[in-house]
Amino acid sequence: MTDHDAREPELRDWSRQLTQALQILDLQVDRNLLLDLAAESSVVSPSAGPISTFVVGYAAGLAAATGEKNATAAVESAAAVARQVLAEPTATGWADTAQ
Repeated sequence: MTDHDAREPELRDWSRQLTQALQILDLQVDRNLLLDLAAESSVVSPSAGPISTFVVGYAAGLAAATGEKNATAAVESAAAVARQVLAEPTATGWADTAQ
């Protein structure tokens, strides 16, 4: 059993409580994607995980708000860019696409 599995009920409840408080009622949080991204980002710095997940969420929110992508696709796309930057520190992500 992983730490993700052991904490799943409390994380599920927290995610639901937070999304309801923020009135984002249709969002299904992919907790494992975010937790994995935070863990992967910690190679940069112990504090890089929360920063990475915030920036991914912000980028996804912008993409979803414009109707460019639905929330799930927007999070997955932004997380993929974050992982690309982690894998290739010189990667520019979307910078070369004028987005």
